[in-house]
Amino acid sequence: MASTERPAQTPPAPSAESFDVLIVGAGPTGMVAACELLRRGIRVRIVDRAPQPSPFPKALLVWPRSIDLFEDLGVLPELRAAGLPINAFSYFSDRRRLATFDFPQHLTPLCLPQNETERILRDRLAQLGGKVERGVRLLTFDSMDFSGRVEASDGVTAVLEHADGRLERCRAPFVIGTDGAGSAVRAQLGSGFTGSTYESAFALVDARIEGFLPPDQALYYQSPAGALVVVALPDGVFRFFSSMAPGEKVTVEKMQRIVDERGPRGVKLVDPVWESEFRVHARHATQFQLGRVFIAGDAAHVHSPAGGQGLNTGMQDAHNLAWKLAAVIQGKAPSSLLDTYGPERSAVAQRVVRDTDIQTRGWLVKGAMAVRARDAAFRVAERSRLFRLYAPVMAGRRLSYPAVRDTQLPGGLPGCKVRGRLPGGLTVGMVFPRALAAPNGIAGPGPRPASWTVVTVCRGEAASWREQVRALSAPWQEVRVVELAGGATRPETGCGTQGYYLIRPDGHIAAHGHEGELDRLRTELTEWLGARSYPA
Repeated sequence: MASTERPAQTPPAPSAESFDVLIVGAGPTGMVAACELLRRGIRVRIVDRAPQPSPFPKALLVWPRSIDLFEDLGVLPELRAAGLPINAFSYFSDRRRLATFDFPQHLTPLCLPQNETERILRDRLAQLGGKVERGVRLLTFDSMDFSGRVEASDGVTAVLEHADGRLERCRAPFVIGTDGAGSAVRAQLGSGFTGSTYESAFALVDARIEGFLPPDQALYYQSPAGALVVVALPDGVFRFFSSMAPGEKVTVEKMQRIVDERGPRGVKLVDPVWESEFRVHARHATQFQLGRVFIAGDAAHVHSPAGGQGLNTGMQDAHNLAWKLAAVIQGKAPSSLLDTYGPERSAVAQRVVRDTDIQTRGWLVKGAMAVRARDAAFRVAERSRLFRLYAPVMAGRRLSYPAVRDTQLPGGLPGCKVRGRLPGGLTVGMVFPRALAAPNGIAGPGPRPASWTVVTVCRGEAASWREQVRALSAPWQEVRVVELAGGATRPETGCGTQGYYLIRPDGHIAAHGHEGELDRLRTELTEWLGARSYPA
């Protein structure tokens, strides 16, 4: 008897006119990208191979620069309601306290389970008109141009497989791969994933406790037997994270023995919430972009959980890329703007991989001399208050995309240029101070997402200076001019001289100059946004 079964049909490919960007992977990085694109009027399709959102807590810390992103998306109250401030990191060696580093309020991270972070982003995505298509995975790209030039094609054809086995050929003008460490998008780019895997395995148990632990701290217990990290989570839960021999399986009983041997005394794990074991890698992709295809988040870099930077680095990848894609798609910037994404974010990823690797290897040192040197370094850092310089780095407040053109910087050697080279100084490429940006509509959750802004710094009335800046900026209609008094900017920027700051839509300073240097501002507006004609 002939079979009545029919082969799986390939549905008609959605028209490329129905969306502008295909996002593969709906974790925090993918959803931040989708939200930022949607609020800028860009049509998005976002797919994920998992049939349901992940229920697991996974990554925990959201640092202040990432908190800014949630504020800009209009969901800061939801984030704060779900999170718990972590006010200090305390370090121990063989259970002896070495140092405690307190975070000032403006640098304090929030701790919340990743599934809660995803819930907040998923709700915002829905409010913006987006929806994750579940059970859809990328198989391959067809007719992909490998020249690396955006202008070489009008998009790429993605072959998608649905949960029921159906295949779909989908033409996408642009693709963002946020599909994790095993990224199918990265594989299609042919990008390397260079780095190493730690010899030790790691395990974690999230559980409630009997006994006492500080409810607002992360505790780092270091010993020759291995590392143990204890972090407070919301709702009275604590995460116990420990190095283990490869191949060992985690159990509550095993973690309890580790706590009893090298962790806080008098603490008993009860009511476990989640258990997991995994290997830790320190790797980054050799390329973040090929033509119209990009990768971000774990698809582009993975590293140790030391310092809780991974989730933040991925969301900031998305934040960097989304406004650039929106500007190019809407014809407000040349396609060369997209070429800045890879160099900017690759440099950040390499620094994060390096810094977290140093921290992790410090946890795991065993030799007596190495242990003494590490312990002495912690004591010196506490006594000398060196942490005041490093805390802003962890918080993302020192994140910078260094200048690549002289015209991004003031001419000569003014005081602000010198101060910018000192620790803590504000330089071109860093985020324009939030204390100035938010009250003046340069950042924040307004009805429209931030666009390009020229901040005009004025001394006194400065009527002629104000008019010069407005006249020069006029051809770039998407550029907003905000005028601030030099006395107001100097405490935050270190420069009260009459001049300007060119601020990107992601809040970073694209250029800074002084009165008499408007030719530099014109050059930078042209470089970033393309040449424009002045009214006749």
